[in-house]
Amino acid sequence: MSSRGNHPNPITDEEINELVSKLQALLPESRRPITARPSALKLLKETCGYIRSLHREVDDLSDRLAELMATLDSNSAQAEIIRSLLRS
Repeated sequence: MSSRGNHPNPITDEEINELVSKLQALLPESRRPITARPSALKLLKETCGYIRSLHREVDDLSDRLAELMATLDSNSAQAEIIRSLLRS
């Protein structure tokens, strides 16, 4: 059973265009499609790729932070600074 036809207030083309424009504005310039008005599908693919790359970057930074913390004395000033930055 599809909910597409049953939605009481279906989304309009204008609303889709507005959402696509907002999504395009969130992508860094280097990730934005070259065309002035990319298709929604292309923009969604680009966005998914960007989100995947952000996930990889977060994982990498988490690994690097864990390695750094493993080398520090847990009572050192540097370790305390890092912990306070993570809490904020």
